[in-house]
Parts: sequence; C-alpha cells; structure tokens
Amino acid sequence: MLKAVIFDMDGVIIDSEPMHHKAYHDMFNEVNISVSNELYESFTGQSTLNICKRLCDAFDLSESPEHLVSLKRKHYKRFFETNSDLSLIDGVEDLIKEYHSNGLKLVLGSSAAMTSIEQIFDRFDLNPYFVAKLSGADLKQSKPHPEIFINAVKASGFNSNECMVIEDSTNGIEAAKGAGVFCVGFDSFHSKNQDYTKADLVIKDFNEINFHKVKDLL
Repeated sequence: MLKAVIFDMDGVIIDSEPMHHKAYHDMFNEVNISVSNELYESFTGQSTLNICKRLCDAFDLSESPEHLVSLKRKHYKRFFETNSDLSLIDGVEDLIKEYHSNGLKLVLGSSAAMTSIEQIFDRFDLNPYFVAKLSGADLKQSKPHPEIFINAVKASGFNSNECMVIEDSTNGIEAAKGAGVFCVGFDSFHSKNQDYTKADLVIKDFNEINFHKVKDLL
C-alpha cells in the first residue's frame, strides 16, 4: 500500500530548466568552453558539483569544479530573483495538496542545492506539505546513484515498497530503481531527450496519478 511519495523538484515541481540552461551557458561562456546539446542533456538530474567535475575532466579545465559551481549559482540566483514569470508545473500543486490531505507523507529528493530548494519552497509556500527535503548536493554520490532516494525513503519513515518516486530524468529514474522504489516517469514538455524505459509507469499529466489512481498501486 502506498504511504509516501518522493518528488523530484526541477522538471517535476518547477520548470526551472530555462533558468538552469541560461545559468549554465553563461558559465560555459565565462570559462570559454562549448558544450554540445547531447552532453548538456546528459546532465539532467545530476548535482551541479558532479556536472562541474565532468566539465573539468572533459575540457581539461584549470578552474576547480567548486569555482564553476559558484559561477553557475551566481547566474542562477540573478535569474531567479528577476524572473517574475516563474511558476509551478501545471497540476503539481493540486497533486501535492491532494496527496497531503489523504495522509501520504511527502518527501523532496532533488539534486538541486538546498539554497535553491528553499527558494522554491518559500516562494510557493510548499513547506507545510513535506515532512523532509533532501538535496543531492549534500551527498557523496549524485543521481543516477540511488543514495538520495535511499535516504528519502528513510526520511519518509516507511519501507521502499511503500514509497513512490516521481521523476522526469533518465538519471533520476535509474536512481529510484536502484533504491528499489516504484518510479513514475513524468514525460513532460519540459524534459528533453530523457529515457523513461526503466520507469514503472510513464505519465504526461499529473491527473494520471491522482490519489485514487495510485493509493492501491503498490
């Protein structure tokens, strides 16, 4: 029986990809590298530090991964503070409230930095609905490693077979399955060239997983 739902944030709760895209590409320009679309899309779901480590290796950069992280976050912070059009993904707020009102425990498991998570949760008043928020940036391993979802299951207070993950990325789905958790792949307009074949269920609209459709899913 389903008792807890673990949400990814970027691409599931918020369409922050345009801001991330702009921030990353401004950072790429600062350090004078040209990143292909294929390489950029492979980053989806991974932590900023892990991405910057990959960039340093791929382009043999003299800058440290931590320096690249600071550049990217500088740009992202500016865009976040000036973007009045930023909104939650259609249907997700109603889904969160419905799950919460029906007694499901909600946990966030995101690769975003905790500062970014807090910005989003404060801006859209999401804190009352979640029992825990986990940032992959605080962990030793990044998605597709399952560490974040193993910890998210523990934070829910239930077993992995009583939890469900909602993810939009190849790396996130692989991480969820590695943690032994039922995974819903959210194939949204905002998620480009991701592989959903390992997901247990693939959806395009949150109405497909309202409470009455998922309560007996596990």
